Amino acid sequence: MPARRGPPARRPRRPPPRPAAARGGRAEAAWREFAASFVRAGMVPPAEAGLTAVEAAEGAAVLLLAPQQALTFTGKCRLTCLYGAVRVLGFAIASHQPGQQLFSPPTHCALALEALPAEAQPVADLRQLRAAARAAMRAHRVRRQARLKVMARFSPQCAVVLLEHLDTPVTRFLLSHPPLSRLFEPQKKEEPNFAPEDAVLASVGIVKCSPERGLLVSESMFSALEELVQACCAEDEGVPVIMVCGPKSVGKSTFNRYLINLLLNHLPSVEYLECDIGQTEFTPPGCVSLTNVTEPFLGPPFTHQRMPRKMVFYGQSSCEQDSERYVDVVKYVFNSYKKEVPLVINTMGWVKGDGLLLLTDIIRLLSPSHVVQMDVYDWKAMAPLTPEHVHLAPGLYTKGKQQPKCKQMDASGAEDWKPPEGEKDASAPEYKLLYVHPEFPRAGVAGEARVHSSVLRDMAILGYLGQLQPPDIGSVLPLHSLVPYQVPFNAVALRVIHTDVAPTNIMYAVNASWVGLCRIPDEVRSQTDGPVLLTQTPVCDCLGFARI
Repeated sequence: MPARRGPPARRPRRPPPRPAAARGGRAEAAWREFAASFVRAGMVPPAEAGLTAVEAAEGAAVLLLAPQQALTFTGKCRLTCLYGAVRVLGFAIASHQPGQQLFSPPTHCALALEALPAEAQPVADLRQLRAAARAAMRAHRVRRQARLKVMARFSPQCAVVLLEHLDTPVTRFLLSHPPLSRLFEPQKKEEPNFAPEDAVLASVGIVKCSPERGLLVSESMFSALEELVQACCAEDEGVPVIMVCGPKSVGKSTFNRYLINLLLNHLPSVEYLECDIGQTEFTPPGCVSLTNVTEPFLGPPFTHQRMPRKMVFYGQSSCEQDSERYVDVVKYVFNSYKKEVPLVINTMGWVKGDGLLLLTDIIRLLSPSHVVQMDVYDWKAMAPLTPEHVHLAPGLYTKGKQQPKCKQMDASGAEDWKPPEGEKDASAPEYKLLYVHPEFPRAGVAGEARVHSSVLRDMAILGYLGQLQPPDIGSVLPLHSLVPYQVPFNAVALRVIHTDVAPTNIMYAVNASWVGLCRIPDEVRSQTDGPVLLTQTPVCDCLGFARI
């Protein structure tokens, strides 16, 4: 086997020239943000040297960041921007916006707070800016001594944020389980020298870590994000449908979070179609769902479980045994997409053998406008998903079209495949293929992930169940102490998914099981006092989950 070569040397880049498409409206605003906050793609965040962190109150700290200075950390806290603006996982938080909950466990890519550059201000306004910063700290009851220390290092281009200890019912429930009791604590101490600001940050609940633990934005990732944001903000084009593909452990979920957070800086909402039933974002595992995202998600999936707009419980973390039903489920959920806002589609990491054939079917079914193919350098886990390849190659349930093609090249060098002049092939896909080569450590090596995928699935289920905890009680209530819902058995229909169970054993199978609560047609009624035993698994809406 040839030796694996590393990524090519990173070259310094200048802010890109203004694209012709960004002429007014939200597209130009998106381009201006990219140009204004440009940091060399592929480089780690700026160093944290010289951080100013002072205790503001019990369990709270004020952090001052110089322009483009960053703090990479593990732990959890609540962030409120008091002056200037900061960016966290692509989302910009300014002083006029509400606070955000940040979750950065060592099990995932560490979050980083980065101060966004501010516009130059006239000298006459400097006094007003200093007064505004002081007033914001007073409004949040920052101690006078802390205000003085912050203002001693204040500059008009800096960012001032308030970090507060964060305790939620979901995190309390997760931490009550012994294997997860140290979930938000660093796995090992990285810095031998414990500076005074480290103690201040620790009192809030976060620990500074190496910038390499945070998100490393490669040059290809930056270019893809830039093009996608411009396409989604352009008002004179159709609504983009973006599909993200790639093998396991290549960073698809992180890319999706960063992209959606970027889009929420300019758009009120983004739709998210979850097709990866093994590693879901907003629901427990085993679901295909469509979620309308209106707020940034600044943490792993177990911290932001929510009810999607449409959801079907497939029932397993892999579709290898029943891929035909998986296609039916994806089609059913996708039909609820109204094409009013951009759509981001997450796909499975199964991209070999039948998995690649199934992915070809999904691309044909969903007709994306952009396909983001993620793969590491010189470790090609899948063939290039060019429109020609998808058009000609056979899928698992669809056939390729063996028709002659004319090959054309667009200005960027990407291949755009169209039928010969005078002919029209309605089945030929037309999308822009964008390559992203992640450069973080262990990219694409599934066996070297920080946490096994089964553990992440268990954490997502616990995150869902943690929402049952009362918000106003500091202690954790065991699940058996919560008041259960009760319905008569003759109002219930049962089906064990992906296997056959004898009717006499159905109640044994259901007892203490994780079940999807689904809605089926009203005409399905029980003729006895017992439940209806379904002979087939219907494709129907899932309303939630329960433990029976």
